[in-house]
Amino acid sequence: MRHFVEELEQLKTKLLEMGSLVESSIQRSILAVTQKDRSAAAEVFRNEVRINAIELEVDDFAVKLLALQQPMATDLRLIVAALKINTDLERMGDLAENIARRALALMDGPPIKPMIDIPHIAGLVQSMVRKALDAFVMRDADLARSVLASDDAVDSLRTACYHELVSFMEKDPHNIQEALALLTITRNLERIADHSTNIAEDVMFLVKGVDVRHHAEIRG
Repeated sequence: MRHFVEELEQLKTKLLEMGSLVESSIQRSILAVTQKDRSAAAEVFRNEVRINAIELEVDDFAVKLLALQQPMATDLRLIVAALKINTDLERMGDLAENIARRALALMDGPPIKPMIDIPHIAGLVQSMVRKALDAFVMRDADLARSVLASDDAVDSLRTACYHELVSFMEKDPHNIQEALALLTITRNLERIADHSTNIAEDVMFLVKGVDVRHHAEIRG
């Protein structure tokens, strides 16, 4: 039993290593956009290699635990949640890489007037990622709920950005390419927020043993 407990801690440690890399990638990808920082983009690409490797390690480790230990109750929920969180983190890393690639495409162009609310959206998204991971570590259902509540704010900001950038393109068609890149960046940030929400829902499942994905009365 003690060996199994240690293995569960190893699983959590691998996930948290992955989460730390994902957080770094998101932060660096936004720096690449707002500061035109090529080195920040390069770091995102380096992180992505390690994130992908950890995803495979976590999958393999978790499946072996399921097969060899036949866990029950909370331990089973932890491993199931870890598998789902693992997938969400890997996809968040992919999205950060997408943002970094868009940043490189914008790097040599003139500054775009409406950097709009991208830094604000990015700040909200980064907070959601951090809270979701903290909720997992601490098994804190209330903290997980706060992540779910933040998702609507990100969606609203992304919609406002969309309208502002469309208006910007209509006024000056020369900026269409750059504005489309910013639209893609805001969409990627929104998707990172969605994956953070998924992690928060998995934490609720881990802590409460209930699936809250389609139950607003439980989520709230």
